[in-house]
Amino acid sequence: MDVRRREFIAGSSLLLGGSLVPGSLAAGPRKVLPGFYQDIERRTFRFFWETVNRKNGLVPDRWPTPGFCSIASVGFALTAYPIGVERGWCSRADARDLTLTTLRFFWNAPQGPEPTGTTGYKGFFYHFIDMETGARFRDVELSSVDTTILLMGVLFAGQYFDGDDAGEREIRRLASALYERADWNFFRGDGRAAISMGWHPGQNLIDANWVGYNEGMFVNILAMGSPTHNVPASTWDQWTTRYPAFWRGAGPTRHLGFGPMFGHQYSHIWIDFRGIRDAVMRKAGFDYFENSRRATYANRAWCAANPMGWEGYSNRVWGLTACDGPGDFTLPFKGKIRQFHGYAARGPLSEPEGLDDGTIAPTAALGSLPFAPEIVIPCAQALLNEHGSRIFHEYGFVDSFNPSFTDVHAKIETGPVDAKRGWASRDYLGIDQGPILLQAANHRDEFVWSRMRRVPAIRRGLKLAGFTGGWLG
Repeated sequence: MDVRRREFIAGSSLLLGGSLVPGSLAAGPRKVLPGFYQDIERRTFRFFWETVNRKNGLVPDRWPTPGFCSIASVGFALTAYPIGVERGWCSRADARDLTLTTLRFFWNAPQGPEPTGTTGYKGFFYHFIDMETGARFRDVELSSVDTTILLMGVLFAGQYFDGDDAGEREIRRLASALYERADWNFFRGDGRAAISMGWHPGQNLIDANWVGYNEGMFVNILAMGSPTHNVPASTWDQWTTRYPAFWRGAGPTRHLGFGPMFGHQYSHIWIDFRGIRDAVMRKAGFDYFENSRRATYANRAWCAANPMGWEGYSNRVWGLTACDGPGDFTLPFKGKIRQFHGYAARGPLSEPEGLDDGTIAPTAALGSLPFAPEIVIPCAQALLNEHGSRIFHEYGFVDSFNPSFTDVHAKIETGPVDAKRGWASRDYLGIDQGPILLQAANHRDEFVWSRMRRVPAIRRGLKLAGFTGGWLG
């Protein structure tokens, strides 16, 4: 990805939009979301419930474009099914049976070092796998982070299905077995101190490690917390050692920056970081939840200021993250030549890994609902009011849209282009649907957090990383 960085100083009134008080969103009574937001949740749930392959529990990376399964999408789905139970969208028995099918598949799927015909190796799984057979898709990597997302869903299922019937007992057994099989030290097998992002059969580990600040916090926490193949506590020091390059802002806007919003969301979906701090955040004076809240406001502030002059940006319609785009095109726009992109990680140019080509993704804002509901809910309403049926269909919001891309003659891979209203994605992506649904459940009543706080491995991983305070006490 073409990484561009520059400093952007936003006015405090744009960035703050209200008080930023560390720990201000403490647990409280069940929150009620507006009716239109509940409709978004229900439609988003249906993506997982209706596109899953019920023979094996595999969930597509995207829909309706046919393709492969994303193991991360499965992790989101395993967490989504119990939400459907509690909201009355499916029965507990049906959710139990589908969860059991999924866990049985991953437990029994072939593992080995061969480049073809396997689903994973060393207890980990390939990033993308065949929707029918589960075999590795083409030459994708054995993924530490995507397996982490899958395992988070697995561990959540093990907490939620706490009944005495044979099916729920088997879910708990398989959940523990799948997590305990993962050999985290395989990703440090060449002597490195940090965890590699992946591995390809017949090759070395991927050079890039889970260090710095991004979505990878939960990779390190699960790896340290493993009861069977844990990595040393010093792994967290490797993670935080690059933090100085990520700090942005000052005073109440100071935060660890990362351009795409998913980096501030993914770990927080399953781990409740409110009120707990490691050594770095104790020194900073706020927790990682507050950090994500500030990053959410920074993302909105960039779009509201709109220094690149894109169409459709405002303080109500905003949100940059990894998502689909219209494609790789260099086109004139308002008297300048601008570069557009296909799938890419987008974010404010003021943040590390920033990239802005005018593409907005609803998941960027809606996946931040617990951090800043006072700006996320109005964004969701504005997306519906201003763009309506162009971006909102049977499974909720499509992945992304770009009001500035109006070239109707361009050869687009996915989605229509309107000469006045721009491009809109055709597809839904599982890894972008998941944060919308799961974070709404956390905002409403801590649905995911409350259960994951009971997972011994997460408590152990956090404590080894030096976290103290809050619910860990």
